[in-house]
Amino acid sequence: MKKDEIIKMLRNASDYVSGQELCEHFGVSRTAVWKAVKQLEKDGYRIEAVNNRGYRLIEDAESDILSQVSIESFIETKWAAKNLIFKKETGSTNIDAKLLGEAGAPSGTLVVADRQTAGLGRRGRAWVSEEGENIYMSIMLRPDCLPEKASMLTLVMALAALEAVNELKAKTSGALIKWPNDIVMNGKKVCGILTEMSAELDGIHYVVIGIGINSNQTQFDDGIADRATSIFNETGKKVNRAKLIGRTMHYFEKYYAEFEKSRDMSALMERYNSFLVNMDERVRVLDPKGEYEGTARGINDKGELIVDRADGNREYVYAGEVSVRGVYGYV
Repeated sequence: MKKDEIIKMLRNASDYVSGQELCEHFGVSRTAVWKAVKQLEKDGYRIEAVNNRGYRLIEDAESDILSQVSIESFIETKWAAKNLIFKKETGSTNIDAKLLGEAGAPSGTLVVADRQTAGLGRRGRAWVSEEGENIYMSIMLRPDCLPEKASMLTLVMALAALEAVNELKAKTSGALIKWPNDIVMNGKKVCGILTEMSAELDGIHYVVIGIGINSNQTQFDDGIADRATSIFNETGKKVNRAKLIGRTMHYFEKYYAEFEKSRDMSALMERYNSFLVNMDERVRVLDPKGEYEGTARGINDKGELIVDRADGNREYVYAGEVSVRGVYGYV
C-alpha cells in the first residue's frame, strides 16, 4: 500500500471514503490503513476521520506539501517522473540527475529538491534556492536523436512549464515565454531552464533539463528584483508545488512525444509562438560577434528565433551563447 495511492483515492472521492473501502482496495487491514493515515498526517496532510463515514482529505489554496508522497500523488504520466527522487536538500538537482544518467537510470528520471545549495543558472550564474518556496527539479532523458537536436528540448520544457503555470494560476496574469526558455509574468522572470548533455558525435548518452520555478517566494534581492518575480507575487495565491510539478510533467510528456515524431519543433512551433512575449516586437540580439536590433518573428522548426533586421536581412538566432532582450529592457 503506497501512501500516494491513498492520497489519490481520497482526493478523487466526492465524499468520505470508508475504512472498509480502503482495506478492500489495498488488500490490507484496518490497522494498516489507520497507521498509514496517521503517517500522512505527520507528513502534513489534513485528513478528517469521522465514525461510520470514513476519511476525507482536506486540501485548500494554502496546501503546499512538497515530499516524495505529495509529488507522486500528482504524477499521472506513463514514463516522465515515474522514477522520482526527492531530496529535502541537495547541492544541485542537475548534478544529481547527471550522476543518475551515468549510473544507468531510466529515461524520465526526475530529481526534485526543496532546497539547493549549489544551483546554477545559464552561463554558470548562481540560482538562489531557498527551501519551502520554489521548485527545483531536473529530468534526465535519453532521446533518440543527434546531439544538435537536443537544444530544442529546452523549448519543449519551456512550453510544458508555461502550460502548467497557466493551468494552475496564471490565466489572467498572461504568463508568456521569452525565447528560448524563460517564463515571464508581467515582464518579469518566474522560471528558468538549464539543459546539459553527455554525448558523442553520433549519439546522446543522456540529456538533463533543470528547471527552477519561482512559486511562493515573496522577496527578491535588489540585484534581480527589477526582472524576477514569483507566481505568488503576481497572482496573490499560493502555489501547490507538487501539483505544479505533476502538471509540468504531464505537458512535457505530451509535447516530448510530438518532438520525438519529427525530432524538431514543427508540431509545436505554432503553439510556442502563440506565447512568445517578443512576437513581432523589437529586440536586441546580444551576439558575441556583434550586437544588433531587429523584429522577432517567432521560432522556426529548428527552434531558432527568426529576427528581421532593419536592413532587410533575416537572421536565425540559435540558442547558445546568444541572448535576446527587449530593446528597452529584459523583455
